[in-house]
Amino acid sequence: MSAVIIIVAVLLIAYGVYATVQKARGKAKSSCCGTAETVLPRPVDDTDESHYPFRYNLAIDGMMCSNCASRVQNALNAGGDVWAKVNLGRHRAEVLAKSEKTEDDFARLLKKTDYKVVGFEEVH
Repeated sequence: MSAVIIIVAVLLIAYGVYATVQKARGKAKSSCCGTAETVLPRPVDDTDESHYPFRYNLAIDGMMCSNCASRVQNALNAGGDVWAKVNLGRHRAEVLAKSEKTEDDFARLLKKTDYKVVGFEEVH
């Protein structure tokens, strides 16, 4: 019985050392998305708000960390005539658009991601 306890203790210590070394080397799976790699939000080319007459608030489901928020923002901004700013804490995206959009338009932009539009509001 004591041999089993010793083996389990040695394995736990070995795993702790391994995880610490991986984290120090930047290779630990530290985010909710299972990657230590940081996803950076890509800037939009046109940052003149006057070029975006349509405004929307989207509620986004599935965001858990800053990498998730960056993925959502990048997917929305890939629409070409859209400028999105994501608020992770509120699970929302404030979106400016050059042309009128529907909830389905935004759902299509997020289709290749793990995130869903669960609320849509046009801001006047």
